[in-house]
Amino acid sequence: MSATLTIERLTIGLPEGADRPFAVENVSFDIDKGQILCVVGESGSGKSMTANALMGLLPQGVEVKSGRAMFEARDVLRLPEVEKQALRGAQIAMIFQEPMTALNPLMRIGDQISEVFAAHGLYTQSERRKRALDLVREVGLPDPEKIIRAYPFQLSGGQRQRAMIAMALALEPKLLIADEPTTALDVTTQAQILKLILDLRKKRGMAVMFITHDFGVVAEIADQVIVMREGKVVERGDAASVLDNPQHDYTKRLLDAIPTGKLPEARELSDTPALEIKNLRKTFRTGGGLFKPVREVRAVDDVSLTVARGEVLGLVGESGSGKSTLGRTAVRLVTPDGGHVMVGGVDLAALSEEELRRQRNKVQMVFQDPYASLNPRQRIMSALTDGPINRGVPKEKAQAKAKELLEIVGLGADAAMRYPHEFSGGQRQRIGIARALAMEPELIIADEAVSALDVSIQAQVLDLLRDLRERLSLSILFITHDLRVAAQLCDRIAVMQKGKLVEIGRVDEIFLSPKQEYTRQLLAAVPGADWAQTEEVPA
Repeated sequence: MSATLTIERLTIGLPEGADRPFAVENVSFDIDKGQILCVVGESGSGKSMTANALMGLLPQGVEVKSGRAMFEARDVLRLPEVEKQALRGAQIAMIFQEPMTALNPLMRIGDQISEVFAAHGLYTQSERRKRALDLVREVGLPDPEKIIRAYPFQLSGGQRQRAMIAMALALEPKLLIADEPTTALDVTTQAQILKLILDLRKKRGMAVMFITHDFGVVAEIADQVIVMREGKVVERGDAASVLDNPQHDYTKRLLDAIPTGKLPEARELSDTPALEIKNLRKTFRTGGGLFKPVREVRAVDDVSLTVARGEVLGLVGESGSGKSTLGRTAVRLVTPDGGHVMVGGVDLAALSEEELRRQRNKVQMVFQDPYASLNPRQRIMSALTDGPINRGVPKEKAQAKAKELLEIVGLGADAAMRYPHEFSGGQRQRIGIARALAMEPELIIADEAVSALDVSIQAQVLDLLRDLRERLSLSILFITHDLRVAAQLCDRIAVMQKGKLVEIGRVDEIFLSPKQEYTRQLLAAVPGADWAQTEEVPA
């Protein structure tokens, strides 16, 4: 079979002062027509740099030093800019991890798809609209006539990703580059996007370069795999060989770090509740006015649940299920419409703002993006001590506690005088956990706290939370869309759908004998579910 793309000895240089001289070093691989090649590796492995070099999207100061990328007998790395522009979209297209940043927020979806044709001088305006509508139908977006008139903010994450795929397919490219397109999506939406890519590959016969750090995705769609580490290819082969018989230690470590769905034995739980949520309700209302009806979304609809002292309760569900709203309502970042949030015998839902400030330490939150939740101009010491000092803790005592917490989360006291940008994503998440612990809370709410991390870093943070649970009898409400992750850490799992609690039980009950069809759908949608079978193992 002839190769659609051949990369030979590609080397990409980094600017002076970087942690290594090359982002990509001496990398070679082929992608055949109709083949899906998965490029796997952690952040900084060079997988996205390779894709960006093909598209001419390397950041300033980063440049190709040597090597070739042959596509239809032309080296795309050496083409004049005018020829690169003609190639992009028409022959090689790319979809990105976060469609909201790749789509123009001020343009309707149909206009953005039509713009691809306009940029290449193709078709009349009416023909462009018709073709945009056909593409929207092809990628499975609901109500196509309405969708093409919608703006990106009016679509869900999965719908935006489908819209971006439609744009990428507009000119029928021979190679599609997908850079982590499912990482930020919940499992059912992720499964839909992976199926869409498989269907499009079969229908159009295009080659796909799929960049990911998730071996579950590899098991679902890959024909061939290359594994990259620090800019070099350390392993390559067909998907089955790499998954079932990895040769390189790094590949083995990545595979070992994957949450496989192995279930720990159930622990004995305390009878003392750390959190009691009773009949909690929160409705969001938007729209209204002249000729416009008010739109109501019952984000949390009469939910009741309990987290025992020392328990980790997993809260799972798709985007829009209400799980994050419940977590934010419990910590009073969102004011509930009704119900009770009992922590340590105090109903946080009923407190005035002034009373809430005095009780705020009882519940602390760890966010999905630790960089966004840390002040980039503030040293870590200040981030960890401001809260306790405001509560009246002496400065010296607060600083001593901060250093102790940095040791506990595995960073060391020396980290206290550094700034957030000096740490990796996993290290920043450890800082976020230390900051939450500094307030000596009775409960921590972790909202997708590991979903943006590489699998090996994710495994380290889960180990840390497990250790803190044992050492400090910490109670955690662990919000996630990944059931495999929940199985690693949680004692029980609560499943939410459209604002309602549909099922709750021990981890083994939810995984091995789910009662609700929705829970069964979530379990079936986990990427690579057939490859990584669930089993019960000793804790």
